[in-house]
Amino acid sequence: MNDLDEIIEVFTRTSSVEQMQKLFEELFTQREKYDFALRWRLMKELYDGKSQREIAHDLGISLCKITRGSKILKNKDSQMNQILQEYHNEPAE
Repeated sequence: MNDLDEIIEVFTRTSSVEQMQKLFEELFTQREKYDFALRWRLMKELYDGKSQREIAHDLGISLCKITRGSKILKNKDSQMNQILQEYHNEPAE
């Protein structure tokens, strides 16, 4: 098993919010946690229909990062789409 597979396994075995928060605190820098949160926010805003230019302006990030997220969300079978549907309590298609 490679390092990425191992850390994914660790994440899937982490069973509580408190454990995951502690793991993030111990594993990631403040900047890395900020980047994760920023990526999550841009995906939510794209999912909610906000324009790429508006997101770029509001969050101060490049259109390139946003375009990548947009391409992911165009795939209705993407894991991110499924997660955001659940997050918004929408029935899966």
